[in-house]
Amino acid sequence: MAISNWDLDALTRDPGLVAFTQRTTEQLAAAVRANAPEDSGDYKDGIQASLKYQERVVGVVEATDPKSLIIEAKTGVMARTVKRSARRR
Repeated sequence: MAISNWDLDALTRDPGLVAFTQRTTEQLAAAVRANAPEDSGDYKDGIQASLKYQERVVGVVEATDPKSLIIEAKTGVMARTVKRSARRR
């Protein structure tokens, strides 16, 4: 039995899969916020979760504070949280 491209497209945009991806992305963003350093709170408040549609749905966790790159370079909080989360699965 062959799977057509249409079947794969429908599967990758399935509402259940989209909801699962959204939940997982929100959980990861919450974990990053919990581990984020808090000086002014701008970095922690700027951590956001969103969905992006390419050939399939993709969860994105990003930091929007202008100083995010500097903070991540010094602390690695996002990278460490993602690695920790991946090990638990």
